[in-house]
Order: sequence, then structure tokens, then C-alpha cells
Amino acid sequence: MRKLLFSALLMLGVASAQTTNAQTTNAQTTLTVITHDSFDVDKKLVAQFEKANNAKVRFVKGGDAGELLNRLVLTRRAPLADVVYGLDNSLLGRAKQMNLLTAYQSPNLSKVPAAYRLDEAGALNTVDYGFVALNYDRAALAKTGLPLPKTLDDLKKPEYAKLTVVQSPATSSPGLAFLLATVNHYGEAGAWSWWREARANGMKVTRGWSDAYYKDFSRNGGKYPIVLSYASSPAAEVFYADGYNPAKLPAQAPTANLFLPGSTWLQLEGVGILRGAKQPALARKFVDFMLGSAVQADIPTRMWIYPAVKSTKLDPVFKFADEPRLSEVKPGLTSNPQRLVDAWVSHVLRAR
Repeated sequence: MRKLLFSALLMLGVASAQTTNAQTTNAQTTLTVITHDSFDVDKKLVAQFEKANNAKVRFVKGGDAGELLNRLVLTRRAPLADVVYGLDNSLLGRAKQMNLLTAYQSPNLSKVPAAYRLDEAGALNTVDYGFVALNYDRAALAKTGLPLPKTLDDLKKPEYAKLTVVQSPATSSPGLAFLLATVNHYGEAGAWSWWREARANGMKVTRGWSDAYYKDFSRNGGKYPIVLSYASSPAAEVFYADGYNPAKLPAQAPTANLFLPGSTWLQLEGVGILRGAKQPALARKFVDFMLGSAVQADIPTRMWIYPAVKSTKLDPVFKFADEPRLSEVKPGLTSNPQRLVDAWVSHVLRAR
């Protein structure tokens, strides 16, 4: 009887150890990736990555890119993930100052033009790029009887400001990009003056892009026919229209870009490994995956940005994604964006 009891206990111990080991193995092969809310990659591609690496990828949405960075800063002593996607050139400086990232340069980065590389040391590997720009709803703006504004000075006037919605630079990466564009155009004092006057005359400032575009923009049922978005957004409007046929494109998109001088900004988004990552080897493979040809071909019509690898073929609908003429960025402008955000909060948001 004792032998039988001992054997049973021994078998239970072995089974328990095997279960514990299996759980440990599963935990070791789970890669956590934190992204901004607009992240979208074909699930089939993710499944292929998981199968090839005997791993499970868990995605965590971290809000708009500005909110994402704030979360990473607050949790830097106990990182929320192994990999981060969605930090951009306006946020990289603060991420590096806070020592959030571990450098890794993907071999695939060699396929990205030097001008679009975020960081040669590999803190962030550029996955995509886009142009933050003002869009307008053709039909809704036509109903106002107003001509298109020609300058940012026009946009701050009451007749246009009350038709415009933008995002907060404190919580949104497009909002921060627009803030940097206005500071680059006017200088700091001039930019604060512009923002104060535009807000006083009715310009709405939202927390993030999704609220601005999907709730406040007139194209989606809101009351604002001018919105801060991306130069590729008109292409997305055509792509998602009923009966879209790439062989029979319409003459024009229902929305269009409003490239006012000093209002556009080149945004470079990247993927990087968080300091303290539990799965650094798997994280490096995921960085390579994001710059691989399959993902690069997939993301343009999912996230409506340009793939960083220039040889990637684009859907014909991108003929509606105009590229603006960019202003030269003044030296030092992006060295400490957080200082400008803090100044904006002080001189604009809290100004009386």
C-alpha cells in the first residue's frame, strides 16, 4: 500500500512539474507588443510569424501615440511589453531621454532610404512614413459658400476656425506634429498667438485622431468640415467607399488635402525593443518582421501610411494621397518636443 501511495505521489509530482515547466515554456514564448490605437496588420501574417517562431504574440493598445509614450514613461521600471510600435520622430527624443529603448538595427533597415531612418543606432527602426496634413470635406465646405483658406492666418479667422478640428499635442502624435509645424512656421511666440486666437475663434482641440476624424469631422457626421489628419486620408475615403474598384477609380475623392504653407509635417513611425524586455531575441525577430516585405505590402491600405521600404508596390488608390512640399525644419526644433508641449499647455491651453 505504501509503495502504491508513494508511486502515486511521485507521479503527481512529475505531472505537476511537467505542468509547471509547460506553463513556463508558454510564458517564455509569449511576445507582448504595445502599439498605438491605429495599429493594424493582417492576422494571417501575425499567425505566420507565430508559427515560424513557435510563439504567441499579444498586442496591447496604448492609446494615441502621445498617450502611448506617456504610458511607457510611467511604467518604465516595469515595462508593459517587449516591443513598441508607433512612436515617431516627434516622440523619439523623449523616449531616448527617458532611456526607454534598447538599440537594435534590423538588417532590413538597409532597404529604407537614409532620409527616412529614424535612428541609425536602431533605437527605432522606421516601418512607415506619412504626412500630417489638414483635410477638408468637399461637399460640407462647399455648403458654407466660403473659398478655401490659403494660409494659416486665414484658418485662425472665425469663419474658418469654427469649422476646424485638430488634436492636442499633449496626447496625440498628429497634434504634436501640427504643433511643431506651427512653431517652425511662426516661431514660438507667434505659434502660441496663433493657437490662442484660433481656439478663441472656435477651433476645436480633441484628445486624439480617432475622436477628431470619426466623431467631429463632417464626413463622419460631425460638424467640422476641416480636420487635422494625413495626406493619405482622401485615398482611404475612396478605398472604403461602396463598390470600390481599383480599375475604375473616381475622378476625385470626397475629401481633399489643404496644404497651407507651414501646416504639414513628415511623420516617421518606427518599431523598437523596450528596455527590460523579457523576450529580447524574439523581439528582434518581430522588428525584422515589421520591416519584411509581407508586412510592408500589407500596411498601406490598413494604416494609410507609406511603407518605409521604397520598393513596395502601392494600391492604385494612392493616386489620391498627395505628397506636400515640406518646409525646411529649423535646427533644434525636435530636440526637446516635450518642452514645446509644456509651453503649449501653459501659453495656450491654460491661457485666459
